[in-house]
Amino acid sequence: MTSVKICGINSEAAFDVAVEAGADYLGFVFFSRSPRFVMPRQASSLSARHSAGPLRMGLFVEPKLHEIQAVLDAMHLDALQIYGDSAFCLSLQQKFNLPVWRAVGVTIADDLPSTSDELSGFVIEGRPPELAARPGGNGAAIDWPILRDWNAPLPWMLAGGLTPENVAQAIAITGAPAVDVSSGVESAAGVKSPALIRSFIANARAATVAAI
Repeated sequence: MTSVKICGINSEAAFDVAVEAGADYLGFVFFSRSPRFVMPRQASSLSARHSAGPLRMGLFVEPKLHEIQAVLDAMHLDALQIYGDSAFCLSLQQKFNLPVWRAVGVTIADDLPSTSDELSGFVIEGRPPELAARPGGNGAAIDWPILRDWNAPLPWMLAGGLTPENVAQAIAITGAPAVDVSSGVESAAGVKSPALIRSFIANARAATVAAI
């Protein structure tokens, strides 16, 4: 069964419905240029609404060490999702003793990672538009068929341009073991829709991988 991450949790309603609907991961965005940005104290307050349940992932873009430490001082994180190069991501994994999932933007099959770089996982998404202000969360989809023959060296999540309407097709084509959604379950930028969260999780759970 495909795992589901709901990223950009920034409200009580979004947190509660993601937990209730059975999300496997909750993502908190600690990048100030994102409309889904949360301060450490806010994320901690949300996370405390249900201490068990989904794993908590913190998303950071080329962060300073003190930025990550400030979050960890405020709340528990199970993993870090990092925008940065492999060496930087590995240094953070070693420094904080937490799994690091590196976000990788791809356009063609040659962009897909071929080695693990001793990290814990990859979040695979489309490259951002040329003038995008953010490296992710732009709804940029991948050409899904390029993932069919990829021999993934680590666990991975498919992200970018996923919605309740297309997630089952994306899983069928790519065989993704996990999917990660943010803008695709929003009614406006940074505003999560409980109905879309429920629909996305249900459709991902019902998906099957197509025979190749």
